[in-house]
Amino acid sequence: MKLIDLSVSISPRIREPLPAKIEYASHEDGARQAAAALGLHADDFPDSKAWATETVTLNTHAGTHIDAPWHYWPTSEGKPARTIDEMPLEWFFGDGVLLDFSAKPPGYEITKQDLIAALERIGYTLKPYDIVLIRSDADKHLFHEHYAFLHAGVSAEATEWLLDQGIKVVGTDGWGWDIPLNLQAEAYRKEPREGVLWAAHYVGKDREYCQIEKLANLEQIPKPFGFKVCCFPIKVERGSAGWSRPVAIIEEN
Repeated sequence: MKLIDLSVSISPRIREPLPAKIEYASHEDGARQAAAALGLHADDFPDSKAWATETVTLNTHAGTHIDAPWHYWPTSEGKPARTIDEMPLEWFFGDGVLLDFSAKPPGYEITKQDLIAALERIGYTLKPYDIVLIRSDADKHLFHEHYAFLHAGVSAEATEWLLDQGIKVVGTDGWGWDIPLNLQAEAYRKEPREGVLWAAHYVGKDREYCQIEKLANLEQIPKPFGFKVCCFPIKVERGSAGWSRPVAIIEEN
């Protein structure tokens, strides 16, 4: 089988609103740490070298991650919204479906009809628990100053339609699932009303689902369906999200 890495690295270089911070400790630093903990001297270790470590300060929504229903609202489907450590593992391994919207400009809002047309083009009918991946190629701009604003987003109506098909996990290579936040804010300032700010996320108030954000390398998946996706989230206690390293699994004959 062929495995395709669909994640971005945890990196402070990614130009996102909630960036990671990484402090790197060298092997020499490790010798000093170990010596202090064990009552030894750093030069007791070979060449005064021991472990190398990193200290990472990381928001659960930095890097490739999976949003839990708790992220969207305190309740979902009339019950307390589940956190990422409460989600069933069965949701995160299944048949993948890739819908290519890379020809759409940044800020485009993908509609229900766009999804239906894309599925007709590839000759596929969604079934429950498929994992639907939206490609916009935003991952090619990770280090761009306006990276968070350079993806095509998915409308609330389109999100609801996917959930109507029995989908539980969706994913995007954009910074967020909705259209970029700057466009949401601009539209709201022009005409303050419901259904503008974070509209697709708020679908989670009434419909329980998870979304993967900041995927990568979707263009490397050789076919729009007929592959598996494995995307188990890290168990963050009471977390609104968990980091993940999604992988596309391609069976090769």
